[in-house]
Formats: sequence, structure tokens, C-alpha cells
Amino acid sequence: MAARVPNVEASSEASVTHQSPTKITSVKALAELPGLTSIPPVYAFNSNTAIPQDQTFSEPEESIPIIDFSLLTSNNPDDRFGVIQKLRKACENWGFFMVINHGVAESVMKSIIEVSKGFFELTEEEKQEYAAKHVMDPIRYGTSFNVSADKVLFWRDFLKVVLHPKFHSPNKPASFSEIALEYGKRAREVAREIVRGISESLGLEKNYIETAMNWENGFQILVANIYPPCPQPELAIGVPGHTDHGLLTLLIQNEIGGLQVQHKRKWVSVDAIPTSFLVNIGDHIEILSNGKYKSVMHRAMVNNKATRISIAVQHGPALDQVVSPASEFVDNESNPLAYRAIKYHDYIELQQNNTLGKSFLENFRISTI
Repeated sequence: MAARVPNVEASSEASVTHQSPTKITSVKALAELPGLTSIPPVYAFNSNTAIPQDQTFSEPEESIPIIDFSLLTSNNPDDRFGVIQKLRKACENWGFFMVINHGVAESVMKSIIEVSKGFFELTEEEKQEYAAKHVMDPIRYGTSFNVSADKVLFWRDFLKVVLHPKFHSPNKPASFSEIALEYGKRAREVAREIVRGISESLGLEKNYIETAMNWENGFQILVANIYPPCPQPELAIGVPGHTDHGLLTLLIQNEIGGLQVQHKRKWVSVDAIPTSFLVNIGDHIEILSNGKYKSVMHRAMVNNKATRISIAVQHGPALDQVVSPASEFVDNESNPLAYRAIKYHDYIELQQNNTLGKSFLENFRISTI
């Protein structure tokens, strides 16, 4: 079923000053209504639809891991060995880490944020040219996650653009194509080295994951998110807890925070180091490693003061690649097969046509009972 951008009727329920109903097709347009002091009920979570935020938030008892990329690419064996061990611990204990000294220019990172902001500032009519129709469309603009299935809408608009193996781009803003092409290439270079490090940290050959997942034809998608100020942030959420498909996601954001990751069953706010990449393990690293490394639940919170923009670039196997646990991690006695094999394309299509709120990967776990 093709997803459509919903028309949210802003009336007295949304506490706006005007009397006539207005059809709203995006969260950004809704947030910009004059006199908006509360959110429409369709955006309000309650105890039946979300975990109470005040009971789950926690200050981390330990620091979020930081990986120095320059050591990962170092010719010094001792430096590389040390950072590989640190990467292993980060993947085992967190499924999430920050990457510094990665070599991607700050100007390149700022440019992709600014040009994405420029897209969201286009007229609603211009953005609707890319309105979501099918989950595998190479360019998709929309709101929430899957409006045909979401019972409660999320306080977020998005633009999803496939960058690899074939590059796509909206034609507005004019500079989007050039900036996204450069940023995608640089992010892919960083992701490749991290994947190589993860492969070694698992005790595999450096290029094992690249080869097994057909990296050269791997799927890369840019997801630009905008979270406008919300008059009732305690009732709404940008994106609920979920894990990502693919191998790795590299995320950057403007100066406004909002990302939380789940660690030891508690939600932890992430204060990003400026110009760092926030990296999380995807579902298909978990499948490949037969659960040795696990994809991490994360979510996006909203605030009532400033607009947050984040850019997530997901890197996955080739779309036609069937992913299953590597034989090196399967032992019928101590480490039985934990996940069913599935083609990456099919996994994405199923996940994107579903709803968020829990790990979609659980649907492919093999029961040991």
C-alpha cells in the first residue's frame, strides 16, 4: 500500500489563534502555525503507546566510547591493534560509538546539513513532488515514519535519498546533488574502514564483511530529518526507539541535541563531540555475527525551543545479498543458528512497511525453545 503524507487538520484542538481549519501536510508547516500552543491528538503519545520518558532516562555510568579513526587507518601495528580492541568493546557493550579524527572536512559536514535545511524550507508544493509513494523509491519525502501504519504520528519530517550503488538527488535546492555526492563518498570511505575494523575485531579477515556483503554494490541511503520546535515535547516524540537496517549508520546533526541510545535498559542522551560521527551498529552486523554484536535501540527526542536537523547515512549490503549468520559464529552446541537468512532488499521493504517502536530484527530470530 502506498504511503501518503497525512492531512492533519489544525483546529481548536491544536490551540491555534485562527478559527478556520487548515490542512497541514508536514510537521514543519504545523509547527509554524501562528499561536500554536498544543499538539493535535494524533501526535500525542500516552502510557499505552510509549514508555514514560521520566522513568527511562539515565545519566550514563560510563562514557560513550570514542574511536580515533586516525588510529584505525594507522600504519603502526600497535596503534591499530589497540583501537581494534577498543572497537570490539564498543560493539559488544554499546553497539554505538563516536568517531573522531575521521578526515572529513567540517565544511563538507556543515554543507550537507545546510542544503538539507534548504530542502525542508522549500514550499510544501515543491516538496510534495517527492512525496513518499513506495518504500523503495530512490527519493522520498514524508512525515512521521509510515503514515499508513503509524497509530501516533512522530514530530518529524524526512527526506530519504539513495546515494549508492546508483546516485540520486532531488533537483532542488540546486546545490543538493553536488553536496550530497561529495558527502556520500566521504561517509562511505569512513564507513568502509570502520567495517574493516569491525571485521578484524570479530576475529575475521579484514575484508571478510566487505566481500561477504558485496560492499562494492552496497546500498547507501541518506536520511535527512527535521524536528521543529514542539509546544508539548513531553507528549510527542521525534522517532521512537528502533534499530537500523544495514551494517552501519553514520549520523551528524546541527548544534541541537536529541539523540538517545539504550544502554543497559536505560535511555542515555548523546552529547556529540563537534564534527564527530555518531555511529551505530545495524541489524545486519547482528545477523552476520549471529548476535555477538547487537544493533542498538535509539530514538530522537524533541524540544520546544529550536529546530534539530540530523543527517543519517545508512550503509548496507547489496540489495540482492542474502544475509545469514557467518559459519564462523555458528556452533550447534554452544552457539546455535540465531537468525533466519533473508535478502537485504526484502528486509528493508518489510521493515519500512511496518511500524517503529521495537527491534524489527526480532521477527527473524530463531527460537531456541
